[in-house]
Amino acid sequence: MAGAESSNGARALEEDYGQATARFYDAAYARLPLPQLDGRDVAFYRELAREGAGPVLELGCGTGRVLLEIAALGFPCTGLDASQHMLARTRQKSTFPNLRLVHASMQSFDLAGERFGLIFSAFRAFQHLYGVQDQLACLACVRRHLAPGGRFAFDVFAPRLARMAALEEPETVDLRFSHEGEEVVRHAAVTRHPASQLLDVRFRYERWRDGRVVGNETASFRMRWFWRYELEHLLARAGFREIEIHGDFDRSPISADSPAFVVVAR
Repeated sequence: MAGAESSNGARALEEDYGQATARFYDAAYARLPLPQLDGRDVAFYRELAREGAGPVLELGCGTGRVLLEIAALGFPCTGLDASQHMLARTRQKSTFPNLRLVHASMQSFDLAGERFGLIFSAFRAFQHLYGVQDQLACLACVRRHLAPGGRFAFDVFAPRLARMAALEEPETVDLRFSHEGEEVVRHAAVTRHPASQLLDVRFRYERWRDGRVVGNETASFRMRWFWRYELEHLLARAGFREIEIHGDFDRSPISADSPAFVVVAR
């Protein structure tokens, strides 16, 4: 059953999340004031790639926002994503002969014995693994593909108790941006399920041209939120022995107002 659930989850993510999100992703996230999107996460993962000095694999590479910056350093890079739509966007943007793209899920990939000095998963992609079985399956795949001394790094958002306590956030405008000659208004709605630590997000992209609405496109997805010590126990259970969890991409300690949990493990 776990395998069936994983397969169904990957299909749902591709069908409900992939196409609209891939279309608007770069324009939308260029406008959000998040620490992941002001260049700090790119600098963090680029430095880890330099330290590893070897092949790099990104899980959930999306449209290549981070991975293309690492490919520019000249390292052999592999980007893996469950969405063909996301991978198509990366192919359109890439001119790097050292970059390969693979369509596969994070929890069931097999790259035929290849080993990587750095495996990473940027901008909360790990949170698309909803249950412990999928999380452990992903971590097992990671360990099989790490070179001796290699590291796995990823980031997730640090949940705020007050916000997590709100079961519903009704649809509201959260972003406005320009895309291909149109103004796009993004509406967001959130439903939380505290018992399973899951949240359902629905984005509605309302497209405007010449002062009138010309279309609406939607994207729906689910995310799992994590607590700090839950991550430590999960990684230890998967066999990682050296685990660092920071409160931001500057490797600062976790505090009450940390925006993220930034993990480096080997």
